[in-house]
Amino acid sequence: MPDSRPRRPDDSAPDSAEAATTDPAPALVLSGARLTDGRAVDVRLSGSRIEAVGTAGSLTARGPRIDLRGYLLLPAPAEPHAHGDTALTADGAGPASDHPADIQRRATEAALLQLGHGATALRAHVRIGDVQGLAALEAVLQARRALRGLADLTAVAVPRLLTGIAGADGLAMLRDAVKMGAAVVGGRPDLDPDPTGYTAAVLEVAAEHGCPVDLHTDGDDPARLARLAAVAGGLRPGVTLGPCAGLAHLPLETASRAAEQLADAGITVVCLPQGGCAGSERRTTAPVRLLRSAGVRVAAGSGALRDTANPVGRGDPLEAAYLLASQHGMRAEHAYATVSTTARAALGLPDVRVEAGFPAELLAVRGEQLSAALSLAYSRIVIHRGRIVARTSAVREYCDSDPDATAGPDLPRQGRPDSGAGPKS
Repeated sequence: MPDSRPRRPDDSAPDSAEAATTDPAPALVLSGARLTDGRAVDVRLSGSRIEAVGTAGSLTARGPRIDLRGYLLLPAPAEPHAHGDTALTADGAGPASDHPADIQRRATEAALLQLGHGATALRAHVRIGDVQGLAALEAVLQARRALRGLADLTAVAVPRLLTGIAGADGLAMLRDAVKMGAAVVGGRPDLDPDPTGYTAAVLEVAAEHGCPVDLHTDGDDPARLARLAAVAGGLRPGVTLGPCAGLAHLPLETASRAAEQLADAGITVVCLPQGGCAGSERRTTAPVRLLRSAGVRVAAGSGALRDTANPVGRGDPLEAAYLLASQHGMRAEHAYATVSTTARAALGLPDVRVEAGFPAELLAVRGEQLSAALSLAYSRIVIHRGRIVARTSAVREYCDSDPDATAGPDLPRQGRPDSGAGPKS
């Protein structure tokens, strides 16, 4: 049986970019990048911060210079709702391995996949209890340490039961999980015989340790949401709920009242436009426009990533923003904010702007405008703590046309010497 005893957390493994212990990156200039307001700029990075922003061609380089002409430069996305312990298990034959080494490998691979999409910070919900004890959490914490300098991974401890006689062990294990290194207290109150008691227990442990709360709920019980809002209002560092797809199935007046209560309590809702995840009964998305109109801070996450709950998950924040724009009528800049600015705030991370003094957490996407970047964002350059940590480049080519056809536009062709110099997606 896996060792479920709590271990002393690695104090040198930070849960936030601000507590980084890695060596500072050398000065780097990003030249000719386009901002969402249309300006073409140079951006000089020094260490983990943006040192200066000027018009294109105006900044000198004390180190490497990266040509970003043709790229849109954005604050990097963050992933507020992942499941690192179950990711990438859909394609295996038979039940997924729960051996700690396999969980660590999957959690690391999943985080790297999402990093390649642009997410430089991730929050992973990890199940604790049952026969596994704290083994899965320890594996995800090991993945966090392996990813240091590439991405910031934070673990959420998710116990199964917390009330009654059966919940006593879960409550003790939740406290052990926090001591071991889980930075967020979470759970799935919908699965406990006493959801209200479960929530109260989570809030109590969070208050004891000064931890944020992130609860996994369908959100289809307005009375339960009202009680949660009443007890969680003003709790610091804050309370997050997700995926709350059940809110979309409530009568409009009932859902609107619940949204107002969540807004008054300062609760953040994380929706999952790309699909559900384990424990979610609904395959729809939370009513984003209704929540936003009530004043609720709404972030967007990926949820399940190629596991039994969503075997085709991509874990792509830009796709989540695209879906919010295309299916929920959000403007492109508002949709992108749900996976960047608002997602970072939900994770307790500092704001990022392409301005001097802000953290150098950036994503460069091939394209001139945000709407185009959300529509077809294949080529990406990811910057974490002032250095390039991931790069994806895609080239589209077309076969030669019919020689008898009328000459068309000069498209990049297969087999031509200059085919690699054609437009990139």
